[in-house]
Amino acid sequence: MRRLAADPVGRFAPSPTGPLHFGSIVAAVGSYLSARHGGGRWLLRIEDVDVPRSVPGAADGILRTLERFGFEWDGPVVWQSARTPAYDEAFARLRANGQVFGCACTRKEMADSMLARDGTRRYPGTCRTGLPPGRAARAWRLRVEPGVVAFDDAVQGHVEEDLAADVGDFVLLRADGLFAYQLAVVVDDAEAGVTEVVRGADLLDSTARQIVLQRLLGYPTPAYAHLPVASNAAGEKLSKQTLARAVESADPAGVLVDALDFLGQGPPPGLAGSGLAAVWAWARQNWAMARVPHRRVVPAPRYG
Repeated sequence: MRRLAADPVGRFAPSPTGPLHFGSIVAAVGSYLSARHGGGRWLLRIEDVDVPRSVPGAADGILRTLERFGFEWDGPVVWQSARTPAYDEAFARLRANGQVFGCACTRKEMADSMLARDGTRRYPGTCRTGLPPGRAARAWRLRVEPGVVAFDDAVQGHVEEDLAADVGDFVLLRADGLFAYQLAVVVDDAEAGVTEVVRGADLLDSTARQIVLQRLLGYPTPAYAHLPVASNAAGEKLSKQTLARAVESADPAGVLVDALDFLGQGPPPGLAGSGLAAVWAWARQNWAMARVPHRRVVPAPRYG
């Protein structure tokens, strides 16, 4: 497995679609401790590029919760909604190189396409060689070339994906005029100097797409570690959609100890009772990515 970088620069990048839940805290703890244990920096980014999904007040609630739980980030908070010019520039470079094309397809027209392994629809290439007569571009897609994209994940091990076969040409600029997550996150990580991306395994299937974009834009590829995903008693990933409980009013020390246990760190009995500062001190000193389980879904029913 690939080792994470020395003197790392990590980040946590929540979307403001609701309050933080246990799964969010797991990702925050893993990324924070990986960076801090290695003597590095930890950045905070609010991923509000998808404006229609952002919930008013959610971002402020996220910041308050992180502060209450004792997280300390380096530098100012970055807001994707303020970074459209950077995404415009990257998109223009790809377009000038002939690496993107306009697509007229609607979701209805894509409904019968094969499913990719992340549940999205595989693009069949309808507009790849040109728009159908009388049709205008609704979105812009990256022209994906055949070939396997491989990387070594610090938790999940060796991962390979043939994007052309599994995903097809994917959207960079949406029909509503907003830039897609895949492009925004690649630009943001590169400009911030992020050297390691520690996040939930639910985003593992995005990584090959992001690596392709990094290569095309001349950006370095960070080290990756995809943490196990917390689920409820029904086996569903904890999320706003599955009504996961918010942790904003919970006991921070207790939640952090549960997150450390979930991540295989083996916190000692009674640690939560020692207070928040003691939990963080133990966690920074004892963090080991090698102990994190690779399973992609691990039940955490008390938080579901």
